[in-house]
Amino acid sequence: METTRAGTTIAPASRALDVIGGDLTERSLRRYLDGIPGVDAVGLEARAAALGTRSIKTTSKAWALDTIITLTDLTTLEGADTPGKVRSLVAKAMVPDPDDMSTPRVAAVCVYGDMVPHAVQALGAAHDDGAPGRINVAAVATAFPSGRASRTVKLSDTSDAVAAGADEIDMVIDRGAFLAGRYGQVFDEIVAVKEACKRSDGSYAHLKVILETGELNTYDNVRRASWLSILAGGDFIKTSTGKVSPAATLPVTLSMLEVVRDWHRLTGEKIGVKPAGGIRTSKDAIKYLVTVAETVGEEWLQPDLFRFGASSLLNDVLLQRQKLTSGRYSGPAYVTID
Repeated sequence: METTRAGTTIAPASRALDVIGGDLTERSLRRYLDGIPGVDAVGLEARAAALGTRSIKTTSKAWALDTIITLTDLTTLEGADTPGKVRSLVAKAMVPDPDDMSTPRVAAVCVYGDMVPHAVQALGAAHDDGAPGRINVAAVATAFPSGRASRTVKLSDTSDAVAAGADEIDMVIDRGAFLAGRYGQVFDEIVAVKEACKRSDGSYAHLKVILETGELNTYDNVRRASWLSILAGGDFIKTSTGKVSPAATLPVTLSMLEVVRDWHRLTGEKIGVKPAGGIRTSKDAIKYLVTVAETVGEEWLQPDLFRFGASSLLNDVLLQRQKLTSGRYSGPAYVTID
């Protein structure tokens, strides 16, 4: 970065230039972010609680369960992951319920970067452009989950995953820098990671920016980090890595959806949202569907604009789906173990 009288210059991301103006510096970015109205925490939590009590008609439950599946990033992010485990994950993503072939496929599988080639290979034709029920490969990057690495390492992490066939990159922001008020540093890093998502043909892998909201401490920080991530070029804003508690919560997700709504009103552009971690039951997931529909509209209930990051959620949804078909609950033995 260069130093000028106007302050430290930051990367000329097109969104920020359009919204903030040509004088894009650390000072102008801070001025813009600090000017965002604060969050009424009591009001936010009350609205989230009210939305969480909304029920859906029995006739709509089948639609809701299928929608949850199509919005799921089926995930394995463990140090003990192996190519075999990834192949099993992909098999489940492709055929979630072998006893009911009408069950839709998930949106994506989410793995560590070194597992991307194994996921791509296992998906085969299901990963081809234009394939019916195409399943994307998402890779976590930028020294996930801590983000504690040099920028060189983070960018290499990203470009390697994209070169291996990742369609989507889930990056983590530097929460230490953000909480210390170094917004320009966080901004520049997102811009650089976005550029590392560029493929040889000039297209880009989609970028999901993980805020790790459980470490941001306040709704004001969540709102500010959401705006920063969008201004820097994120295609999605994502709550959590799933490695920190609390992970996704309904109030935090609502606050992020409100930012996406406000961005759409300001620019006409649609940004995606991904709550991840802690959403384990279909009952919980339906609360998120209602919150999305009531905040940004049902048009967001598609994989390009909303995802669930989950590992165990799919099993509960499959059990609920079987209940609708058979009239009785199946035991956990009737679904595969993740």
